[in-house]
Amino acid sequence: MTLLDMLPSMGRVAPGRLDPAIWPVTAHSDEEGRLCVGGVPLTDIADEFHTPTYVIDETDFRQRVRRYRRALRGVEVVYAGKSLLTTAVARWAAEEGLGIDVCSSGELAVAMAGGVRPSRIVMHGNAKSPEELREAVRVGVGRIVLDSCIEIAYLAGVARQRQPVLIRVTPDIDIHGHRAITTGISDQKFGLTLHGDRADVAAQRVLAHPILDLVGLHCHIGSQVTDPALYGEAIHRMIAAMADIRARHGVILTELNIGGGHAIPYIPGGRELDLDELARVIEDALDEACAAEHFPRPTLVVEPGRAISGRAGVTLYRVCSIKTQPGGRTFVAVDGGMSDNPRVSLYGAQYTVALANRHPMGLKQRVTIAGRHCEAGDEIARDVELPADLHPGDLLAVATTGAYHHSMASNYNMVCRPPVVAVKGGRARELVRRETIADLLARDRG
Repeated sequence: MTLLDMLPSMGRVAPGRLDPAIWPVTAHSDEEGRLCVGGVPLTDIADEFHTPTYVIDETDFRQRVRRYRRALRGVEVVYAGKSLLTTAVARWAAEEGLGIDVCSSGELAVAMAGGVRPSRIVMHGNAKSPEELREAVRVGVGRIVLDSCIEIAYLAGVARQRQPVLIRVTPDIDIHGHRAITTGISDQKFGLTLHGDRADVAAQRVLAHPILDLVGLHCHIGSQVTDPALYGEAIHRMIAAMADIRARHGVILTELNIGGGHAIPYIPGGRELDLDELARVIEDALDEACAAEHFPRPTLVVEPGRAISGRAGVTLYRVCSIKTQPGGRTFVAVDGGMSDNPRVSLYGAQYTVALANRHPMGLKQRVTIAGRHCEAGDEIARDVELPADLHPGDLLAVATTGAYHHSMASNYNMVCRPPVVAVKGGRARELVRRETIADLLARDRG
């Protein structure tokens, strides 16, 4: 049994230990107090690749994929590339037997360069251009998820051979999360609603094009979902919609993709989606919904991203300065910020931070980790406890940064994006090099 298998049954973590529900499965502290991941001291990575740097634990990534495949037997698992995608990450997913979903020509190109078979790629997105659809058709992606009626027309115009497609449907399920990550309700930009027959109109239009092969429906109810029952409700509503399409158009759809959005913890005590419970909910909901509609059981597809890549990632920062405002907070400024982690300013995300280069001495203090950018809201973590003897030059590690950090990084203040470094078996290798000022200037035509 691996550490990952033990996570659901593990209780509170003793002071001084790394919480295995938040940090990579290989993370530990050595005798000198240095944080190590993949058998590599993070100080060595900072020395070689400088800071900020994204570190990805390959072992953690692969073990979480295998956990999904064990827990969700009979379910097709497709990795959501938008959470973290490099050619190496695409290769890891493919080698572990996963398909990959992509949302742009760039993500498609990276997945292909990583050796992913086109037939195992699902093309998503709510504003796909004719050019993106043409490229997807040209390489032969296995599934295209249609998000609007205009996409149906675009795809019918560029397809040259029969193309399997799914229609994205909003099942009108509210996860009661942050509005930016609630995607299953009707009043948002994704998909076609069940109300007002919008989804049925789309199905009718797809079926009118003989070159398009409508094979199923797709939905995504949101992100950081902790309640498996919500997926059961989605299955009931989607099977009913598939049965309605059968009744109206005489077509039996054979695939149901219920998306991803599976929650993971970012701080001690944070909730996560229980995979074993999800497996039970899926099985029961499919049995009940299909029996109620007398509908043949479809192939079920899930698309986890964050739940696979999130805890594999750690971001390294160097402390630049420390200041305490009179009667206010203590600010620890580091050499990165919202350009390499926009999630705090976007969603109010919370993180776990640890001193990575030495043993702490003495007491702890409550601080705010502030970024280097020209925004008062540029914070990495607020009200976290760090050693009172923290000083400039210390190395900090922020846990659970493997999802939506590298993929959402920007050049705000013309700051260059960090490298991505993979660790495994005591070795570190650069997957994506650090962006340089020369890279920035190369795109500037003056």
